[in-house]
Order: sequence, then C-alpha cells, then structure tokens
Amino acid sequence: MSACVPARTDSARTEHVHPPHSPPPGGPRRLRIAGADLSASIAVFLIALPLSLGIALATGAPLQAGLVAAAVGGIVAGWLGGCPLQVSGPAAGLTVVTADLIVRYGWRTTCAITVLAGLAQLGLGCLRVARSALAVSPAIVHGMLAGIGVTIAVAQLHIVLGGTPQSSVPDNLRALPAQLASPRPADLAVSVLTLTLLLLWPRVPGRAGLLLGKLPAALIAVAGATAVAALAGLRLPKVDLPSWSSHALATLPEGPVLGLVAAVLTTTLVCSVQSLLGAVAVDKLVSARPGLTGRVKRCDLDRELLGQGAANIVSGSLGGLPIAGVAVRSSANVAAGAVSRNSTMLHGVLVVIAALLMVPALELIPLAALASLVMAVGLKMVSLNHIRTVTRHREVLVYAVTTCGVVFFGVLEGVALGIAVAVGVALHRLTRTRITHDETEGTHHVHVRGQLTFLAVPRLSRVLHHVPQGADAVVELDGSFMDHAAYETLQDWQKTHTAQGGTVDITGRRPGTRISEPADVDGCRCRPWTPWRNHQCEPSHPAPPPGSGRPGDAGRSTDAATGPGGPDGPAGHPDAPPRAGGTGKDGRTDSPGRSHGPSGPSGRELARGISAFQRNTAPLVRGELARLAREGQQPSQLFLTCADSRVVTSMITSSGPGDLFVVRNVGNFVPLPGVESGDDSVAAAIEYAVDILKVRSITVCGHSGCGAMQALLSAEPGGAQTPLKRWLRHGLPSLERLPEDEGARPLLAGRRPADAAEQLCLANVVQQLEHLRAHGAVSRALDAGDLELHGMYFHVGEAQAYLLSEDAGDGVFELVLETDLTA
Repeated sequence: MSACVPARTDSARTEHVHPPHSPPPGGPRRLRIAGADLSASIAVFLIALPLSLGIALATGAPLQAGLVAAAVGGIVAGWLGGCPLQVSGPAAGLTVVTADLIVRYGWRTTCAITVLAGLAQLGLGCLRVARSALAVSPAIVHGMLAGIGVTIAVAQLHIVLGGTPQSSVPDNLRALPAQLASPRPADLAVSVLTLTLLLLWPRVPGRAGLLLGKLPAALIAVAGATAVAALAGLRLPKVDLPSWSSHALATLPEGPVLGLVAAVLTTTLVCSVQSLLGAVAVDKLVSARPGLTGRVKRCDLDRELLGQGAANIVSGSLGGLPIAGVAVRSSANVAAGAVSRNSTMLHGVLVVIAALLMVPALELIPLAALASLVMAVGLKMVSLNHIRTVTRHREVLVYAVTTCGVVFFGVLEGVALGIAVAVGVALHRLTRTRITHDETEGTHHVHVRGQLTFLAVPRLSRVLHHVPQGADAVVELDGSFMDHAAYETLQDWQKTHTAQGGTVDITGRRPGTRISEPADVDGCRCRPWTPWRNHQCEPSHPAPPPGSGRPGDAGRSTDAATGPGGPDGPAGHPDAPPRAGGTGKDGRTDSPGRSHGPSGPSGRELARGISAFQRNTAPLVRGELARLAREGQQPSQLFLTCADSRVVTSMITSSGPGDLFVVRNVGNFVPLPGVESGDDSVAAAIEYAVDILKVRSITVCGHSGCGAMQALLSAEPGGAQTPLKRWLRHGLPSLERLPEDEGARPLLAGRRPADAAEQLCLANVVQQLEHLRAHGAVSRALDAGDLELHGMYFHVGEAQAYLLSEDAGDGVFELVLETDLTA
C-alpha cells in the first residue's frame, strides 16, 4: 500500500493556508487549523450525524456501523484521499447494495466484503484507472442513483407508517396497501413532523431565515421530532445503541465464491463511481469559489481512489458500513468555507466524540424520524434536473432501463442492463444515417441526417455522384459527428466538383457539428467564430486588422465554423470543413456565385455576416422571432452597458431574442434626471423599460479597459467642448467617488483592482446604480418591490463576469458562483 500512495509532504504544504509570517517550508512547522476549517467541520458534523444513523437503519446494519463509517470516512479518507474538500462516509447510494448483502450473507460477512472492496479499490488506484470510471455514461449513473433512491424511499415508507420493510421493492409494493390501511398514528405523526421541518426550514423568510438557515435542516428536523416525541410521551421505537463491547466486527467471508466475487465487484463499482463523480463535482465548486483556486489543489482521482480503498478497509475491519464520497456533505463543506482537508478530518473526530459521549441523547431519536429523513434523501436522488438532461441528450431509454433494472433486479444487474442498452443505442445511432438529394431552383441540396461514419460512406458517395458536374451544391450536415473516412470522402468530392466548375456550400443545420479532422491553420487550435474577423485563439496568432487575412480562413468562418448568429449564438465546432470559393484580392475567401453588395472591405464583412445569419441562424430562430413578432416583446431585464465592441451582451449572459432590453452608450452612464445633457435617450429607455415593459431588474455592466474611464482619468480642464467631452461629464461623480484611502476602494473577488482605471470602472458601476435610483420610474418600482438593481463588471481579458455583492459592502464585486451539487 505504501508503494501506491503518493507522498504527502508537498501536497500538504500547498493545501494548508500559511500566514504571511509563517516559517518557510523547510523550517520547523506547527499544525495550524484555520478557523474556516473548524466552523466547516462543525457544519458537516451536524449533517452527517443524523444521516449516518438513518442510512445504517435503512440497511439493517447495527446503528453503530453508521457512526464508524462516518468517523473513518472523515479521518482516513480525508487524510489519504486526493480530494481535500470531499467528505466521505456512509452514502445513500450504497444503501440498497449493503442491505442486500446483509440479507444474503449476514452482517459480519458484509464487513469482510467491504474490506475486500477496499483492497480492490487500492488495486485500481495503483493501476491509475480512475479516469476510466468517468467514461460510464451519465445516464447510467443517474439511472442507478434514481433506482437506488426509489428502492430506499419505498422501503422507508413502511417504517414511516410504523411497519417493517420487506427485502425487495416488489414485496414492499405488494405489502404497501395493507400498511396504508393500518398505520401507527404515533410513528406517522413523528414522520410527518420530520418531513415538514425538513421541507420548510430552508424556506423561512426574511432576516430570521438567513440566520436560521445556517443550521442544517436535517439536524433541525430530527431534533425537533425527537423533542416533540419526548414532550408528548409518545411510545414508539427509538434508536438502540448497544454497548461498544458487543459491537460485531468483520469475519472471514462465508458463502458461494461467485456470489462473493459479484458482491465485491458491485460494492467496488458503486463506491468508486460515486466517489470519483463527487470529486469531479467538488472540483467545480472549488473553482467557482473566489480566492480558493490555487489554495486548494485540484483533485487527484487516483489518489482519491486509494484513500477510499484504505477507508473501506478500516471501516469494514472495525464493523462499519461501506464508504464513498457524499455529495450533500461535500457541498456543505465547500459552502461553509473549508480551505483544507482539516475540516473533513475534524468532522470525523467530532463523530467519534459524539459516538462515545452522546449515546443517551442519540437513543432518544425515534426510528420514524430517521426513516423519514432517509426517505427524503432517496426521493432527492430521483433528480428532475437529471431527467431533463438525459431527455435533452436523447438517453431517456438508457436512464429508464437502468432505473427499472436497479429497482426490480439489483444494482449490478441494473447497471449491466443500462450499459447494454447504451451500447445498443450508440450502435443504432451510428448506423441510422439518412442521406437524401433534391434540386431547388437549380441548386442541388444533399441532406445528411445522423452521424457520418465509415458505415455511411457508400451511401454518401452514391448520393454525391448524382449531383451533376458544374452545378451549385449545398451539403447540409444535420448530425454531431463525422469520422475521418467520411471527411475524406466529402473533401475529395468537394475538390473534384469545384475543379469541374461547380460550387459547394457545406453547412451544419444544427450548431455544434463536429468533424474529426484537425485544423491546419498554422498550428492554431481553433477556427474563427465570426465571418467578420480572423480571430485566433493563440497569442502567437494575433487577429489581423480589418481588410487583411489569410486565404481560406474567412471562408471557413463564414460557413461551417460559424454557429448561429456568430458569437451571440451557439458556436459550431471548429473542425467543420471549409466551403469552396474564390479568394478575393484582399486575401479573403468569398462565397462563390454570391454578390456581396458594397465593394469595400467593411461592406463585404457586413454582407458576409448577413449571409451567414440568413443561412445558419435564421432557420433556427425564425419560429421564435415570429412568436415574438405576434406577441410583442416582454423582456425581464434592462441591461445597460458600454458601447465597447468587446462587450457582447448576449454572449456573456447566454441570452436570446426577447430576453434583454439593451441600452448602450460610451461609459455605461446613467445621467441624473434634471441634468441638462442634451440627450434624454437613456432616461427615455429607463422609463419605457420600467413603466411600459415592466422589467423586473436592471443591470449596469461596466468592463475592463474602458476608454471612457481612461479619458476621465487623463482629462485636462478647458479646451473645446466636443460632444464626447460633454457626455463624459456624467462620469465626474464616479471620479469623485474614488476615496484617497486605497483600503476603502472597490474590491474585485477579494483583490484590489489592478490600476486606477480598473478602480474607476468598478466605482462607476456603483455610482450609476445610485443615479438609477434617482429616476422616478425606478424609485417607484423599487418602493413597490417590483424591481431589483444589479451591478456587474466584465473583465475582457479574463472573459470573467463579476457581480456586485449585495451584502459584502459597498463596491465589492464577486465571482458568479455555481454551487449546485446534486446527489
């Protein structure tokens, strides 16, 4: 084992936060536990304690086994694992597997199976195959979790009603009518109270809700139900924790060899996949937290697998449940502000203390309260978000088969069925390719629907052969993948056809058309995404000025590489094939047989962009725009930003037609009402948006490198009052807003602005929000609670948006966070 576990010295130094005056890494070191880690460990402990007992109850294992697994998961997996902020312990996803093992082989053999599964995980970690586990289709993983969730919920429903669950879902469903006909009032009342607290606690409104929401809903639900049951003197089954001296430990496994091997494989599979997927999700949460990136290392999945294996060996040896990474606790750990693995390990220590010193209090908890808590967790595992995702990717069949297989046959059987169906669906998609040919007004259209692989090459060649020599042809690719054989066939035909005097226009009817042929544009790894300029992704390939360009590049950007609407719409894949066409005098590739109108370079760029819109985007948005034309616009937001060409509003907000009412001007200024400016356009737009369109929010968006802010900083008094100078007077209050004390100036994701220009850009956003409040329409809507104001800053160089914090102080901008981590 020591040969497989990576050395921890360097990683520990990078994961712990050292004060500025701490000794150098080579000198004497003392263990320092950050206050954030301590508070996070307490928050995770309060969630883990009731859930661990509930999961042990659901599996039929001794209740101490849940506490053992929680402690070992925190201490061992937290110490050795490769994901510092992931919290491991007994997971709801392992409930069905463990319950089935206990019924088949007994508790002591189940512990031995857990040890063997841990050894298998160590072997997989040494082989460094952790990344391959992520190749399992998400539809199979989500279906497995949904099936486990349904199984848990149906079984725990019997305990909620005061009965005893059966060994399988069909048996539980058959026994459910009789159980519903004669429930036990005391158990049902405690369960309903627990579920009510669990549901309503996070939804307490107002300031009280903000304070109370810091306490975990699971703890409040179980504690509240326990208190009510004790005060009411209800007589019902409660937690029974026998003496630790009689705690059952692992023994040599007994049973058929093939059955034990299957059990070990199932436990290894579920533990590993759930832990690795959880680690990937924790990485996303860490990267979204401002100031944490760089202080916490990215997850090492192979080391995480080694840590999980070691934890399962220890947990099984000590009579604990199988261990995996737990999404609920991990997300709570990150949200609570943890900065190192110390929080995970401390939560395990707190579980040990509770198991030794809080036994009398734990034995007051009604089993019905724990059962209802676990039932709620099981229902959450059937995620509507997952269902929407698999529906969008046309994998509902894989999801449904996996779910039903897990529910009616078991986890391993359900996953095997899901994999078989996924392979069948993939093969069906690869072989189901429709290629048709028709002629419209002298232009021959070849429609390809489905994936273009080598299996479709004979049909593709046959259809292309029907296009007459010298004719205008359009090839529409309505799929998401093209392999090398199909690409070569299409390219060879394109070259031959154009050499014979014909024209070829290759387009993707859907955004994201992918062709497995690497780009060959001087080493650049991406193609242009607009037909206007030859944008490049590498610093070594700067974009040429307007009117210049390399032959062939602009043609590519016009067609296959251009997604709907250029940068404002979904971009096509960079590896799409170029259209054939002639090269203009300026080096740009023009579409053959098409007139570009004006003869100047700018005119051609405009015409080329319009042509790309009509060809690629208009067919996709025509229906939505027709609806908006009939019903009128109903935008939810007024978005006020600078006229700078680098701020593409629809791209950075992922919005579409009818979403934003946009007002742009130099410097994103909001002139104060009553100030003589000679321009009422901004005030008119605000009035129209608030009073007529009834927008619900207004956002003022500034950006880095703003020329208006730089002009304000360098302006000299006097001189001719040009229109630009008169307009910049609206920025003088922002200039005056900058305090002389640098410590009081605006913050950007916890750091000071890079220079005075960036300071002014941030202060200007805050100032313009104050100007907005002075407008009558805005003031009335704010007083009525019908409108919200937001500040935003877009850093062009980082391609990163920051939002003005509502509760962190004046002028503090924070990263836009994504903290949703599903089970």
